[in-house]
Amino acid sequence: MSNFVCKVASINEMNSRWDYLVRSNRDDSNWVIWKERSLERASKGQSITYYGILDGEIITECTALLDSSIVQNSDGLVNDTVAYLSAFRTVEEYQGKGYFSSLFKFMLSDLKSRGYEKVTLGVEPNVVTNMQIYFHYGFTEFVKLGTEVYPDGEQIYVLYYAKNI
Repeated sequence: MSNFVCKVASINEMNSRWDYLVRSNRDDSNWVIWKERSLERASKGQSITYYGILDGEIITECTALLDSSIVQNSDGLVNDTVAYLSAFRTVEEYQGKGYFSSLFKFMLSDLKSRGYEKVTLGVEPNVVTNMQIYFHYGFTEFVKLGTEVYPDGEQIYVLYYAKNI
């Protein structure tokens, strides 16, 4: 992992990464909207995106949402000392090799240095693999159940969990 770097993403890096994600998900109109929202939120200081970069390529990422106005069902999920985590992604060939773990530790350390004491996240109940991963990372405090709506109108059930940092 000597050529692996964790960092807070710049707006230019995010724009390039989102262009790639939109191209990779052409059949899903949500990605264009998510790109626009992500860049706007980062530029306003409402979120922080973290990248894990191996040999110049972004292979893992996560975003911390810091403003309750941008999180669905935000009560109990985000405030001045609680950040909501979203958009956990790792390129498939690098999954299970410790890269996301390194990024996750970097992100928690950065958020703690900014005064955050807790992080939360949401997971769909039927996505068992993700739920197991989140439990492994210490997200064992159940917060609540809610419904979220994607930009295209699709509604999903979400279980929310928290972890102290």
